[in-house]
Amino acid sequence: MILRSVISSNQLYSRKLTHMTLLSPTPSHFHMPQNSPKNKNVAVIGAGSAGLVTARELQREGHSVVVFERENQFGGTWVYTPATESDPIGIDPKREIVHSSLYSSLRVNLPREVMGYRDYPFVAKKKPNRDPRRYPGHKEVLDYLEDFAVDFGLIGLVRFGMEVGHVGLLENGKWKVSSKKRENDAVFVNEEYDAVVICNGHYTEPRTADIPGIEVWPGKQIHSHNYRVPDPFRDQVVVLIGSAASATDISREIAEVAKEVHISSRSATSGVPLKLPSYDNVWQHSMIESVGIDGGVNFRDGSKVLADIILHCTGYKYHFPFLETNGLVTVDDNRVGPLYKHIFPPAFAPSLSFVGLPWKVIPFPLCELQSKWIAGVLSGRISLPSKEDMNADIEALYSSMETSCIPKRYTHNMDDCQFDYDDWLAAECGSPPSEEWRKQMYFISRKNKKTQPETYRDQWDDDDLIIQAQEDFVKYIPEAQKLSK
Repeated sequence: MILRSVISSNQLYSRKLTHMTLLSPTPSHFHMPQNSPKNKNVAVIGAGSAGLVTARELQREGHSVVVFERENQFGGTWVYTPATESDPIGIDPKREIVHSSLYSSLRVNLPREVMGYRDYPFVAKKKPNRDPRRYPGHKEVLDYLEDFAVDFGLIGLVRFGMEVGHVGLLENGKWKVSSKKRENDAVFVNEEYDAVVICNGHYTEPRTADIPGIEVWPGKQIHSHNYRVPDPFRDQVVVLIGSAASATDISREIAEVAKEVHISSRSATSGVPLKLPSYDNVWQHSMIESVGIDGGVNFRDGSKVLADIILHCTGYKYHFPFLETNGLVTVDDNRVGPLYKHIFPPAFAPSLSFVGLPWKVIPFPLCELQSKWIAGVLSGRISLPSKEDMNADIEALYSSMETSCIPKRYTHNMDDCQFDYDDWLAAECGSPPSEEWRKQMYFISRKNKKTQPETYRDQWDDDDLIIQAQEDFVKYIPEAQKLSK
């Protein structure tokens, strides 16, 4: 695995455990450090899964926290709405932004035991309208986040409906945060903070494929960001670009109503179109070569279809329109940088940081560890390397990626290396490494997703790992909520 060699060759995660104090993981009881000059006033941008756990970790460390959330509820991308953007492909800068990318039928593609924060298990609760499935629907995840916010007293930290228009460094070393109420388009209010943590997510700004001839192609284009239900695709010939989790789910769902579905992906290597097993109207193709004014879509495998719709399931761009750093932090081909360990820009460390940028990860526990590290660094309990050493570490990663011919856009792709990264963060924070059951369960579920994409959410063979997880969860769950044996 090339990405694993990149990280190991640069010894990104080789630093040893320092003398840290282990914070209590129990949600109902934890020690709150007394106020001191080391405790900071911190602005957190976004109240999704990353922002909520960041607020908790900052508060645990004794910092004062304000969370800015542009929507009227927390949950970020886990807040489903049937609304879509006026521009279905999402490239018009004047469009009204819809934050969530959820489609109505979405179920998580990780088992709930793996998904949850490390010290707040994502267990099925016996409450009305909850989803007890091991791979639940999106509303269950939002309910879990709401439980988390309530149990840790985070709701009072969040300013709902507040859009951040500008974040910039002042001459006094503090950060100016300008915000306004979205509803009434009020004048921006300026405030100063010692530090800013950016947790605004990366599933809102669509990334589309570059297709030769698209300017004259007469069909309709849509990005999966604006996909909700399959009905608009009824009796249509659809070309779907992509092969990640959302592409897999959506292609199978629209196949139930579409005339034909043609999947174009980099992973297609046969050289000829292949019909998807168990489907009479779904084919897999190589990448698109070009499209034409006749409505034709030409593939590199030599095939051609006359299509009505091109559906881009091609991912998203990192987007921080409010952040002003005079060019010291940039987004270049989806590389946010320079960032030390995907979190701290050396020029502004530790007062500016990012949580939740890595992808192909288990996001909740990763964000938990990132924010725990940030909170400890801001209080001075954990030390960062010098600016020179951080920059050298970043340059070593970039150089190794270039040598291995890995594109910039994969900079934040963790894949098999995520547990190395998580465990490095845990060591820095004085926390235990990732549980072995979590690692094994993740890799088993990933394998099942590939080998049995239709059934992996409802059929599994890792009951022994489920038992281990339940035994581990007992110490975090109050007596009344403990899992039944």
